[in-house]
Amino acid sequence: MTTLEPLTKSRTLARTAGIAYLLLCILGGWANLSVRAGIHVPGDATTSAQNLVADATTFRLALVADVAMATAFVTVGVLLFLLLRHVNRSAAGVMVVFVAVGAGMILINLGLHQAALLVATDPSYATLRSDELVLLLLELHQVGYALAKVFFGLWLLPLGYLAYRSGLFPRPLGVLLAVAGGSMIVDTLAVFGLPDLPAVVHTILTAPGFAEFWLVAYLLIKGVRTPVVGQLTPHVQRA
Repeated sequence: MTTLEPLTKSRTLARTAGIAYLLLCILGGWANLSVRAGIHVPGDATTSAQNLVADATTFRLALVADVAMATAFVTVGVLLFLLLRHVNRSAAGVMVVFVAVGAGMILINLGLHQAALLVATDPSYATLRSDELVLLLLELHQVGYALAKVFFGLWLLPLGYLAYRSGLFPRPLGVLLAVAGGSMIVDTLAVFGLPDLPAVVHTILTAPGFAEFWLVAYLLIKGVRTPVVGQLTPHVQRA
């Protein structure tokens, strides 16, 4: 992009994507790392069920937050597609597909979240009521959430490539996004394939994920930079 008007449009797209991305992080973090993590006590069915019953309203709001998070994720994907499709339309399209599948998995998995709430609190399910069933549903939801991380990693691979090639972002950011995507996929495989791995290994594998926070900050503060000659993709690649 070489004229002021397209650059301004790109910055508007980027900052809007940054807002949606930040919303995604806040909503998803609150729902999973705050609400469910505070209710679900692994291996303790009684405490988990009691926590859910005592905080059923917040648990219900966490489902709403995750629906909004999935919507924000798709919004981010579409906005970044519009911003970066000139670099390579095929890679940008693959990125959106990964986003859509990841968001869809999150939404389908919320059925387990809702099922745990119903079994724990709805009188219609009194005959099914058991602390063990509530715990099982909570843990199955966590499994589904972990599996969806594969697509949260996959979308970062084409995004990193597009960011690197576009000239609209620092090239190290593009590299780190791709590394973060690969690391997230490896970490997910390790969770299921090597369940006895020390926690420090998972910490190391997920560390590159800070690149996403760098991207959010860059989108919100800078938007995009004026491409340096030689880094700008000269034409739309339709392959």
